[in-house]
Amino acid sequence: MSSVTSSAASLPQGFIPVMLTPFLETGEVDYEGLKALTDLYLEAGAAGLFANCLSSEMYELSVEERLKVTRTVVEHTAGRVPVVATGTFGGPIPEQAQFVKRIYDTGVQAVIVITGLLADEDESDEVFIQRAKELISLTAEVPLGFYECPVPYKRLISSEVLAELLPSNRIIYHKDTCLDIEEVIRRIKVAEGYRFGLYDAYMVNATASLKAGAAGLSCIQGNIYPELIVWICKNYNNAERQEDVKALQSFFVESMDIVHSAYPIIAKYCLQKRGFPISTYTRRDVGELTADLQERADQLLDEVDRIQAALGIPSVFKKALEVPLK
Repeated sequence: MSSVTSSAASLPQGFIPVMLTPFLETGEVDYEGLKALTDLYLEAGAAGLFANCLSSEMYELSVEERLKVTRTVVEHTAGRVPVVATGTFGGPIPEQAQFVKRIYDTGVQAVIVITGLLADEDESDEVFIQRAKELISLTAEVPLGFYECPVPYKRLISSEVLAELLPSNRIIYHKDTCLDIEEVIRRIKVAEGYRFGLYDAYMVNATASLKAGAAGLSCIQGNIYPELIVWICKNYNNAERQEDVKALQSFFVESMDIVHSAYPIIAKYCLQKRGFPISTYTRRDVGELTADLQERADQLLDEVDRIQAALGIPSVFKKALEVPLK
């Protein structure tokens, strides 16, 4: 590790799940269910937690719900692992900076910046860099991260842009969605010497990214089969398990389509089927969980069971807290 100084501690290596938000059938946030879900991620072996993200339906939460969801996760985690959470939702940069501070006050280790909300799609990288530096200057010593969120549009942070912002020593997390392993490698390279971790969200490149030096994975698949994501983070470089690693990587590729269908409804359905008490209610309009999708999800879970048995991975869902739905 470099001697570069920073007020921000490095985030741990491994799986940092993008958390779901459980809802009651009334549409209200199920905070007791959120606590149980937090425990489930931790029992599975998560190295950290990403609360208040797109998987959490952050755009469909009110300002106060965003704060309460984040605070609930932080308080229930009680220091067991670090928590990060989104803190930018558009508007003038000073306004975004104010909410960054509010989210940070919940106790998170870093506040995540949505790249597509710092500059419009037709604006240049220079404009983005200028606004990012303004946000950094207005948020004191708050550790920050970037998320190349697909909503409102996916703005990629190239290795050149990253190199412009890393000297602030404030950027410690990056949820990478560039889908380009060569660019991932370049980003990791320019970040050498900084307290920075790249967490790939794209499971097609999971093993390759980890072997290139990614700090971990931050993917939606962890909301269906978290045990397998934890396993690959721990074993990707295990010389004795490379055939298993290759086979699991192939499964990630083959299951990509179904995992993204009607998400996050399908993830909540899969959690239900695996024994976790959660409603499939979502506020986001992501399409219908059709009978065909349910059948394909059931087949996916059968394959997950087969793979976990072959790898000797016990199901974390057998230990899930029994929190009844209200």
